[in-house]
Amino acid sequence: MTNDNRVYLYDSTLRDGAQTQGVDFSAADKVAIAIELDRLGIDYVEGGWPGANPTDDDFFANPPKLETAVLSAFGMTRRPGRSADNDPGLSGLVNTGVKTITLVGKSWDFQVDVALEIERSENVAMIADSIAYVKDKAGEAMFDAEHFFDGYKANPEFALECCKAAYEAGARWIVMCDTNGGTLPDEIEAIVGEVTKHIPGSHLGIHCHDDTGNAVANSLAAVRMGVRQIQGTLNGLGERCGNANLISILPSLMLKMGFETGVSKEGLKRLVTVSRLLDERLNRAPARNAAYVGESAFAHKGGLHVSAIEKDPSCYEHVNPESVGNKRTIIMSNQAGRSNLVAKFREVGLDVDPKDAKVNVLLDKIKELESSGYSYDGADASFELLARRHLEAVPEYFRLESFRVIDERVWDKRHAHVNQMSETTVKLFIGDKRIMDVAEGNGPVNALDAALRKILIPVYPDLESLHLVDFKVRILDGDQATGAITRVMIESADGQGNTWTTVGMSSNIIDASYEALRDSLIYKLYKSGVKAHGGN
Repeated sequence: MTNDNRVYLYDSTLRDGAQTQGVDFSAADKVAIAIELDRLGIDYVEGGWPGANPTDDDFFANPPKLETAVLSAFGMTRRPGRSADNDPGLSGLVNTGVKTITLVGKSWDFQVDVALEIERSENVAMIADSIAYVKDKAGEAMFDAEHFFDGYKANPEFALECCKAAYEAGARWIVMCDTNGGTLPDEIEAIVGEVTKHIPGSHLGIHCHDDTGNAVANSLAAVRMGVRQIQGTLNGLGERCGNANLISILPSLMLKMGFETGVSKEGLKRLVTVSRLLDERLNRAPARNAAYVGESAFAHKGGLHVSAIEKDPSCYEHVNPESVGNKRTIIMSNQAGRSNLVAKFREVGLDVDPKDAKVNVLLDKIKELESSGYSYDGADASFELLARRHLEAVPEYFRLESFRVIDERVWDKRHAHVNQMSETTVKLFIGDKRIMDVAEGNGPVNALDAALRKILIPVYPDLESLHLVDFKVRILDGDQATGAITRVMIESADGQGNTWTTVGMSSNIIDASYEALRDSLIYKLYKSGVKAHGGN
């Protein structure tokens, strides 16, 4: 094992991540992600495979300027029967102008015999020739030994011969790939331990897929045995079950294992930002339970847990949430006790004496509301408004008098749906001024939202930036059929990067939606410091 404490991180999101089902990066996406990886402190950013598709060609034709990260191109070893300097694939790679090139080649005798149908000696020569050529033309060469662990189990001598050929030809890194993701951590440790007897760990890398859910564990196990480069992707993107998740690996290396990386301690605090930037690019919701960076990663619900955390956070938090750019969340629910409530008060900036009798009254009120169907687990904005109304005061920005919804659907003679229209009339008071307006929308909730905004935005322009991000409906008592109680949760955001969630409940889905919409509007105004308008 090597004593070197530096581990190098190689991100393959722009190629491996693009193989994820439902993911389709544009060249602009790839540039933005590469720049963010560079800012984070990742050592190598793999841009893709030049010549494989138009997007990668566009990316390498106009690559981003990276400050510290090394941009690499990916390709394969020369074809059988050709010389390295007469192989169009290798020529295309060196012609990109990048200084680091990663080549993939076979290291499993079965694939050489059956897939390539060539002599094993020719496969070894292909590796050596290609690495030497790339090192000479570009400057730095890496070898990804495809199916290395399967190959080692079947024929360790041949698998090692392939890797040694790359090393002796000048490869900076020889990367052992668990291509089908089927290897377990104990196997990784045993095999890597043997490989380090032939190739120094300072030149070895690991590339794991997550088909057994062990990609992160396998990567860390390899580091324990001397490997000093880890390949992976942001948020574990990749084909099938994904690749090793660098977002989880990075803090584990630094905070748990004491290794140095290209990421500083301050840079590590941007981990949540980087993870969510990728999700935003992909237009998908971040995984709440993601290690280190998920919304629920440091969320506490049970009263005993919260009580202990108040005294010593390490009881239930394995690292400080702020060290990775996350935050502690105290969840209010019918499992909550006084400790949860008091901790939640601090979180939202409420200065309340824990011994105040109002605290117990509010706790009983929350449990009563949740037993009837409300849920403040995940609806922090509605909880904060409820608490502030109970303990102090929230301005009355407006007061609803009534609303009426007309929902029209039109079918033709063939029973085909040809048109739909929703119209909402809203009457409300702002101060002592009664205002009525009408709006149309794509469905009754959208029309209701439009009518409320039509009245409120001229008075409260801060609401202009508010927009709805998500709308969730849950039926609470399905046995009541169409008369069931409905719970609506709405996630909102504004132009300043703030998000919040509100809840409403009723046997009428429009009424439940109004409750959640109302809380969202009021919460935005309150947090913006807006004063209630007199209405005159």
